[in-house]
Amino acid sequence: MRTPLVLLFGLVQALGAEEIVLAGLEKPVEILRDRWGVPHIYAQTSADLFFAQGYITARDRLFQIDLWRRAGSGKLAEVFGPSMTARDRFARLVRFRGDWNAEWQSYGPDTREIAKAFTDGINASIRSLDGKRPLEFRLAGYDPGAWAPEDIVARIAGLLMTRNVSREVARALDIQRFGRETVERLLPPDPLIPIRIPNGLDLGDISTAILGDYNQAIGAVRLPDPARTASLGLEADDSEWSGSNNWIVDGTLTKSGKPLLASDPHRPVQIPSLRKTVHLVGPGWNVIGAGEPALPGIALGHNEHIGFGFTIVGIDQADLYVEKVNPANPDEYLHRGGWRKMEVVRETIPVMGAPARVVELRYTLHGPVIHEELGRHRAYALKWVGSEPGGAGYLAALAPARAANWPEFLRALERYKIPSENMAYADRDGNIGWVASGAAPIRNNWSGLLPVPGDSGEYEWGGYLKLAQHPKLHNPARHWIATANHNILPGGYPHVLGYEWASPFRFQRVAEMLEAGGRFTVADFERMQQDVSSIPARRFQQIVRRWKPPASSREQKIVERLLAWDGKLSADSTPALIFEMWLARLHGIVFEPPLAGRVDLAMVLKTLEARHNPEALEKALRLALEDIERSFGSDMNQWQWGRLHTIEFRHPINERGFHRGPVARPGDGNTVNSTSGGNFRQTNGASFRMILDLSDWDKSVMTNVPGESGDPASRHYSDLLEDWAAGKYHSMPFTRKAVETFTVERLRLLPR
Repeated sequence: MRTPLVLLFGLVQALGAEEIVLAGLEKPVEILRDRWGVPHIYAQTSADLFFAQGYITARDRLFQIDLWRRAGSGKLAEVFGPSMTARDRFARLVRFRGDWNAEWQSYGPDTREIAKAFTDGINASIRSLDGKRPLEFRLAGYDPGAWAPEDIVARIAGLLMTRNVSREVARALDIQRFGRETVERLLPPDPLIPIRIPNGLDLGDISTAILGDYNQAIGAVRLPDPARTASLGLEADDSEWSGSNNWIVDGTLTKSGKPLLASDPHRPVQIPSLRKTVHLVGPGWNVIGAGEPALPGIALGHNEHIGFGFTIVGIDQADLYVEKVNPANPDEYLHRGGWRKMEVVRETIPVMGAPARVVELRYTLHGPVIHEELGRHRAYALKWVGSEPGGAGYLAALAPARAANWPEFLRALERYKIPSENMAYADRDGNIGWVASGAAPIRNNWSGLLPVPGDSGEYEWGGYLKLAQHPKLHNPARHWIATANHNILPGGYPHVLGYEWASPFRFQRVAEMLEAGGRFTVADFERMQQDVSSIPARRFQQIVRRWKPPASSREQKIVERLLAWDGKLSADSTPALIFEMWLARLHGIVFEPPLAGRVDLAMVLKTLEARHNPEALEKALRLALEDIERSFGSDMNQWQWGRLHTIEFRHPINERGFHRGPVARPGDGNTVNSTSGGNFRQTNGASFRMILDLSDWDKSVMTNVPGESGDPASRHYSDLLEDWAAGKYHSMPFTRKAVETFTVERLRLLPR
């Protein structure tokens, strides 16, 4: 890619700039930080560019990325003690153990060099501390550790975004409890197919114990002090399956005559933010956007020519294999009529305050053994895309970030394996596109809906689909494209990607807004990303209209108010609170526990629409009103959705002064502004949002909550929280002139 002809230092007055001399640099690097805390890095070599990204990331987010490194590489027990050894063992169990040359080459020919420069920059930042612990490390009681290039390809982060194994186990347990016919009817696969029990699978072999270590490894880090929980953004949840949106329109639908692209990927909303924004300018690079703080480059954003964003597709990228273990030798398992030796690797885990622990890591030909039940002579192996070269989450985004057009973009995405993403695309020439990217295993004779026996050899992957076989669109006749984790399979699509998708409500609302017509602007897209109109609420209103409420004047007035409501889940809305509480109670009445906990909202609405159930509506409303009055009293003026529906930002170090919130929130998990989470609290959603204007990159906008820094002492620690809560955005300057306009800090890194 062409680098802008910018005199890196001739345009900048050195007066007032901080200068730091660092070993490891080849030439001077300039970092301009804008008023929102985003670093714009200008370097003269690629190595210096990523060295500087690592350096500034460590200055801003060192405690966060050090926790991520330890969680990914299995080094938590080293600083937190014996309670972390099982988690460390699992992280080591699933890390890449194949051909390292193939691993690095899978992401791109220069990825190893980029990774080394990035981690060298992190280490340079750590060395510059001269042994002094930053505040978070002083409170936690340990020092930051040194980085190696291999740390950025840890697999734990990608594993939590590949949830198929836990879903297979859940489905097997559902069939045991409710029966196959009930599961097919109320928890159906999509597209709808019969659920077939794999030949030789004993459902009695499947239990929740299988996922014990797995769930701990991808869950929140529980510090030895029970009052503390370090939320790393690595915990398992369905947020990005059920909360991300993107859409693109071409120039025929915009005021500027050029495309607009909106993207708001969702994961846990936390402090520090899950994602970090950066602008990288150097040979072959001029990109701005956001990515995981512990990775080089960006995961979504734009370069000089193209913009791109994503939502999770949900391709089935993993399977659980039930292996039969030799009763006479637990190191052997059965495959195709013969006993095979497990591969056994022994590693030593350092443990703070206790002797080091030697652990065994065991593997069958299908993958790492995540659980064993020797009494039943069973081992459970995980086969997943992350075991393949190139299976580190998001790192392959280094390739599409350098594409200049649609063909180059598609070629770059051939490298992209995990997580599977709906990649939205737009370019300055006016083209728009979308492709469902990510490695898609071929299962020739089974669905992947349930665990499979490993001994027969009947259930083996048949390779992967080629990207050319994946669903895609380029300049569609309707002039817009949108995805929201919903079923994106085109009619008649001949291949299988998976059978599990988010409910279509958010996509339906986005499509509704796009189909309304007009010439869209960035401001229009801002309003769309903040939209809290609820399609489930509208459907529920139609259900209630068929019901004659009891004679109670109070309940009649409440129903009348609900029916007159516009269906918007505003934070100050009384009907929104009634709707949410009423529907929550209905869920447990229409489907009794434990089935109620498994059936989704779409099935609840479908059941109510198909079967008139006045008794359930009446009982649920009565219970909901009791719940509301217990919390907010009888004065309906105090009944506001945002009083119940809030978000708190709790720092991994449980220091009161580091936390932020609670903040009242609109929406829920089914609105475009998705604010999902348990117990009516938002825990997941869009921490990072961007809207790209292809007519003028400098007109693009973004937000990243609560701020770009993870340092509680920084002014950029939570300076974006108030605007984020209010639905406000800030500029995303790209040209040198625009960057200079918003620059508030200058940093020069000089070679030693």
